[in-house]
Amino acid sequence: MNIKRLLTIAIVLSVSHITPIFAQSDAKPQIVAFEHIGPNFDPMDSVEVSLLTCSPHEEIYSLYGHAALRWHEGDTDMVFNWGMFSFSKPYFALRFVFGLTDYELAAYPFDRFWPYYQQWGSSITEQVLNLTNDEKRKLKKLLAENLEPENRVYRYNFFYNNCSTKPRDVVENSINGQVIYNEREDYEPSFRDMVRECTRNHLWSKCGNDMLLGLKADMKTNRSEQEFLPMNLMQDFAHAQIYKDGEYRPLVKEQRMLVMPGVQQIEPDFILTPTELALILLVISLAIALYEWKRKKIAKWYDVLLMTVQGLAGIVLTVMIFSQHPTTSLNLNLLLFNPLPLLFIPAIIKGKRGLWRKVQFSMLILFAIGGIFQSYAEGIWIVALCLLSRLKK
Repeated sequence: MNIKRLLTIAIVLSVSHITPIFAQSDAKPQIVAFEHIGPNFDPMDSVEVSLLTCSPHEEIYSLYGHAALRWHEGDTDMVFNWGMFSFSKPYFALRFVFGLTDYELAAYPFDRFWPYYQQWGSSITEQVLNLTNDEKRKLKKLLAENLEPENRVYRYNFFYNNCSTKPRDVVENSINGQVIYNEREDYEPSFRDMVRECTRNHLWSKCGNDMLLGLKADMKTNRSEQEFLPMNLMQDFAHAQIYKDGEYRPLVKEQRMLVMPGVQQIEPDFILTPTELALILLVISLAIALYEWKRKKIAKWYDVLLMTVQGLAGIVLTVMIFSQHPTTSLNLNLLLFNPLPLLFIPAIIKGKRGLWRKVQFSMLILFAIGGIFQSYAEGIWIVALCLLSRLKK
């Protein structure tokens, strides 16, 4: 694996805005031709259209689950998967950082889909949709249109246009009537709440997400926004009704487990948690402060080290301001982690600390106020305390 690919994977995993990775499929769309067998025979009678929901597994890129549509008609058994992308496309890493990643719809045999999840211990739940024959025909047409070369590639957006929202939208657009959802009471999590729940066993991924997600991620979400997660979409479909001409019918007529959940092994994180590492940094900072007090001298090298880390983290967050990724443009972490410390390093080396002390103190105060409005990453308050400990004359 070359350096470029390693860098790409590192960036992708750091923001965790990724759906399950599949090899690019060369399978052509298989929209079959139908023949009437008898005067009362409708070829759509034999068609089953289903929403497939794959539970998360413990690989970092699959912590959010996956969704796809299944078209099953006799010997034709196809999966329509909006989660396809290729690392080999030019400037993939750079485009991903700026939210310019293009994903792709691919149709390929179901037998190539389910073994992947079985080997990772994920379950696959199938919800057979209660569609009329006319709605199946409309859905078939929409799928064919989506598979056209000019339509199959789309601009991916983790929260608003992903592998879960795309199948939902195409199903809703095929319905002759209105889909009525059963709104869940007292369930208004923020995007950050939902992402944290998915990454609860991967604290460093959770910490990275919390650093990159800004203030907008802490706002309450509605039912439609919550469906960026496949598991939420599955639950909403299970209780949804189709309304037309004063009559209701369930959106899902049958739910079944295609692949049973297997044994999953939780991949170990870094040996230290973010909080533990932050506490070690605090202990080191206090030990150096004690050393400085006894020796009556300043450890400039330690200030330079902290300021370099603080500034480099700030460069990453500053770049994300210009990203099209949702919720990254207004990030209060920038009140403390920004490129400004890098500009003061020469002054610190020369022993001129006065102006920097005032600037850093102001940044810390603003950062603390920002914590009222935005939820910060695990251990970040301890890091802020370390920086505060360096504000001596």
